[in-house]
Amino acid sequence: MKKCVVVINPTSGRGLNQKLSAKIKKILVKYEYEPEVYITEYRGHAEEIVEKAECDLLISVGGDGTFYEAMNGNFQRENKLVLSHIPVGTTNDIGHMYGLGNNIIKNLELILNGVVKRVDICSINNRSFVYVASFGKFMEIPYETPQKLKHRIGHMAYLLSGTKEVFKKTPKYDITYEIDGVKHNGKYTFIIISNANRIAGINNFYKDIKLDDRKFEVMFCSISNLAKLAHAFYTLKTSDISYINGVECYKTDNLKITFNDTDKPWCLDGEKYDGNKRTYVIDTIKTVDMLIPKKNVDKLFIK
Repeated sequence: MKKCVVVINPTSGRGLNQKLSAKIKKILVKYEYEPEVYITEYRGHAEEIVEKAECDLLISVGGDGTFYEAMNGNFQRENKLVLSHIPVGTTNDIGHMYGLGNNIIKNLELILNGVVKRVDICSINNRSFVYVASFGKFMEIPYETPQKLKHRIGHMAYLLSGTKEVFKKTPKYDITYEIDGVKHNGKYTFIIISNANRIAGINNFYKDIKLDDRKFEVMFCSISNLAKLAHAFYTLKTSDISYINGVECYKTDNLKITFNDTDKPWCLDGEKYDGNKRTYVIDTIKTVDMLIPKKNVDKLFIK
């Protein structure tokens, strides 16, 4: 019998029911897996569990940050595991991108009836992130929004935090970046680096994304006027982001960014990343095998 390790973050989203573990085990046995369930107890615990696990499949159950920890634990290993993820967080960009909903047990069955695909994984100064790295205005909201507030009102907690951020001064950061051998310099309000078509709850953030093309998408935004910024994000519903004035977009496999006036932390998959450096190198030298639902495979993959 194959073995499946499940790592559950009990604090994700609005909290997980204590009966969940037994339900998950029952389904896994039905699909001929020997289940082993771990409950995380502190930040970084999922990464430690995955690094030491021995199994045929590892499933993380939690928010995007839980999967971020699982991914980094996997890359600490010599023999990489097949990973999967069940979203139980507040925004759940990754799960929605793969076609998962809000029912944990239904999601588990969709995954177990799914296919294994090789997915590109980006890294920033060798720290892996699953789908998005961001910096600047609004980008600290995911990790600064109180967990208790997310438990109480869900995704509205982020909107409340974002409303408070609107009234703060919008700084511009002096940044030099090198992409495809060409250097650029400018002042920007925020940066988004991603390998995803759903970011911050916005579907089709980019219109044509492939998760196995060995490339990632980069956006530098110089807009500081809040009305224009709001209009830019509203435009995403009908237009490609690359057509928005004040936005510079690229598709690449290597990027070097140097901050000339700040060492402010990044946000990786909703988690705070304080690299304590002025220069960051982002690339896609890594891949991972993931078991995902069949629903959006044709749209998200080349092969």
